[in-house]
Amino acid sequence: MTDRNPDIAIAALVGLASVAFGAFAAHGMTDEKTIGWLKTASQYAGLHALAVLAVAALARSGLRVIAGTRSAFLVGVVLFSGSLIAMAFGGPRWLGAVTPVGGLAFMIGWLLLAASALRTQGAR
Repeated sequence: MTDRNPDIAIAALVGLASVAFGAFAAHGMTDEKTIGWLKTASQYAGLHALAVLAVAALARSGLRVIAGTRSAFLVGVVLFSGSLIAMAFGGPRWLGAVTPVGGLAFMIGWLLLAASALRTQGAR
């Protein structure tokens, strides 16, 4: 078994980005709307970076996590947080239509995690 875990590395990088964008919102922006977008993007990305870490830890502890759980969280980060960040930096406003799709991906990730915890795990 290898000790490498790309999910943990990706989650750590998402966490790093969430701090960076949160700091940029606090210190590098003056427009209230863009500050709000960056703060929201940062909060959701940071929370879901922790969710990916938790899922990786749960999987290592023996929970049979349903395939796609971690991916749903990461897709949510890209679509939800990414669309808000892009708009904050001048991207087209139609990206706002992508944001709820990312929110749906977050919800799917949480649903898959709940289903993973509730299904029969079998002998360990």
